Amino acid sequence: MITRWHFVRHAPVATLREAGAVVYDTHDEPADVSDTPAFQALAGFLPKNAVWVTSPLMRAVQTADAIADAGLAPAERLADERLAEQHYGAWHGMTMEALKATLAGRPRHKTWFTTAADQPPGGESFVTQAARVRAAMDQLTARFAGRPIVAVAHGGTIRAALAHALGIDLDRALTISVDNLSTTRIDHVPGEGIGGDWRLVYTNRRAG
Repeated sequence: MITRWHFVRHAPVATLREAGAVVYDTHDEPADVSDTPAFQALAGFLPKNAVWVTSPLMRAVQTADAIADAGLAPAERLADERLAEQHYGAWHGMTMEALKATLAGRPRHKTWFTTAADQPPGGESFVTQAARVRAAMDQLTARFAGRPIVAVAHGGTIRAALAHALGIDLDRALTISVDNLSTTRIDHVPGEGIGGDWRLVYTNRRAG
């Protein structure tokens, strides 16, 4: 009854990249799904007959559509808002220069732009995001026990999933790199024994 999660980070968001912005969250910008070979590689790499669950945000839905169009059909597909990206509120769309000015005097993170507990004005902290991702993973694992799950989501979502699986500090989880169109596999292994119920098989892996 091992449940294998295959987390795929969505395709890049071209509009924000062109604008020089570094923060994007629950705003519904479209993904750039023009990299046909990448989607063909994912379609050949991800498991067949899997349950697909996506963030409801456009960039995740479009990425899932592009994988399906490349030849991989889901056995079942649903959207779950708990897998959405962290809501950065007033920080959305900021350049690095503007963000640094805004964060002056706030707690600093060594490799991220703020700490896990820091809450943007009008947004949510990574701590809050991680709690909803954890709840989604536990509930969907129970619902689809023993079946492969393909989850098309976001960098923050995948970091939160890794923190849950490995039991690591959330500020430490923010140091994990998650590339666009990379896959992270996390298995749920039920039963007795020490070591926890989750195992990490690989992270940030490109298909092909």
